[in-house]
Amino acid sequence: CRGSGSLMLAMRPDCESCGKDLPAEQAGALICSFECTFCESCNSDKLHDICPNCGGILKTRPTRSAELLAKYPAFTERKYRC
Repeated sequence: CRGSGSLMLAMRPDCESCGKDLPAEQAGALICSFECTFCESCNSDKLHDICPNCGGILKTRPTRSAELLAKYPAFTERKYRC
């Protein structure tokens, strides 16, 4: 899949709800089909597996290995707005 020219997940760096850091190489992030990104705490406390932006289902975001992060870096633009 890496050589097929397919798009990769953005791997956004933070929870859009609370701003918590969500490193791409660590578990703990959830995403919808539009890659809106939230932490497990915000999901369990208030989102309940539903994206507040689009109404889509939140699923566990896969991690990306350090080797692949070097070649395909995660996004750095933060989405959290105070």
